[in-house]
Amino acid sequence: MNLDKSTFLNEYHFTEDYLNQNNIDWENLMLIYNDYLNLKPQLETQANYIADVFRKHKNVHTVKSRVKEPKHLVAKLIRKTSDRQGTYGKEFQFSVDNYRREITDLIGVRVIHIFKEDWESIHNFIKETWETIEIVANIRDGDNKEPYENLGLSIKSRESGYRSVHYLVNFTPTRQNVIAEIQVRTIFEEGYGEIDHQLRYPSNNIPNVLALNLLVLNRLAGSADELSSVVKLLNDSWNEMGHEYKAIIEKKDMELKKLKSRIEKLEIDESEKASLVSDISNILVQELSDDILSFSDKLKDFTG
Repeated sequence: MNLDKSTFLNEYHFTEDYLNQNNIDWENLMLIYNDYLNLKPQLETQANYIADVFRKHKNVHTVKSRVKEPKHLVAKLIRKTSDRQGTYGKEFQFSVDNYRREITDLIGVRVIHIFKEDWESIHNFIKETWETIEIVANIRDGDNKEPYENLGLSIKSRESGYRSVHYLVNFTPTRQNVIAEIQVRTIFEEGYGEIDHQLRYPSNNIPNVLALNLLVLNRLAGSADELSSVVKLLNDSWNEMGHEYKAIIEKKDMELKKLKSRIEKLEIDESEKASLVSDISNILVQELSDDILSFSDKLKDFTG
């Protein structure tokens, strides 16, 4: 099965001259295309397996997996030829024997989490589960680099504002090694990334006014992530103080029950027992009142 050359070149904005300038043989591309058509069902099974592994992680919200479409692969081979020629020499051409090794995103898995703080546990999970070939943190200028620097990761600043941590991992479900690309990002980064991708792909040529508005959207997505982290911190701190308050009341209640039990065993008349219980209750109530006031002050400090 072959693609119609003219239709394909027009759809992906390539020209015959471009192919000739880079010594790209169309027939060779069709050999790769047909090889990949046969390989694709196997890759889909493998992509689904990786996605299922991630779905078991507590901090993972959503997982998407995909296998590169055959026409997209051919387009990428054309775009990447000049780059590879710069690395390997002008004689380099993609072939059936090398394209699986050179194109590292035939399998793509996107892992989405809610809060930025969830990323590190997912990062550790990937490191523990697969052999990582490469990790790159894509950030925007001005973003906090510290979490990535602390782990010694490569950091790439994107002018478009694209944010996502990319992993290349070795996956060996059979005797043949497979490389998979894993992207880890927040829900807000995912929303922005999807919009940006749809508008830019495949030519990356968009009007300046659109690019500027995309940057505004990117800033909003980044602010939403930061606000989500603050909301999570508020919730966690509020719950922690609520547990502290509950523990104070339970402790005082337990103390009162123990003292009542001890008073009941005293050989004194009932009126004296009642008076002792009343006095002790008043003391504990005052202590509890002081504790509640202290707790209230903490809440005021916390909420501003």
